[in-house]
Amino acid sequence: QVQLLESGGGLVQAGGSLRLSCAASGRTFSSYAMGWFRQAPGKQRELVATVTSGGTTTYADSVKGRFTISRDNDKKMVDLQVNNLASEDTAVYYCHASFLTRDFWGQGTQVTVSS
Repeated sequence: QVQLLESGGGLVQAGGSLRLSCAASGRTFSSYAMGWFRQAPGKQRELVATVTSGGTTTYADSVKGRFTISRDNDKKMVDLQVNNLASEDTAVYYCHASFLTRDFWGQGTQVTVSS
């Protein structure tokens, strides 16, 4: 099974930055497709960024140019650098792993942007 644990969330002022981290289990981590999702109160969960096993990245239009996803296969970690934060970025951020036909979720980490 795959287990995911997010960290790095918190309260930050508008314009600030955070680095979210996801620690993953699994002997074949390098083969997982990884991603970050977020869910704001009263809204649907949305895809924020993905990184394939080959290192190709994809971003939602709302975060492109501000957020950066990266992975370290040796450390079994996936990070999301979030810059120039705005109130609209306030949400619970979830780490996601895709393996074969299954997907796995972390517990989420809260990001709150104040102004």
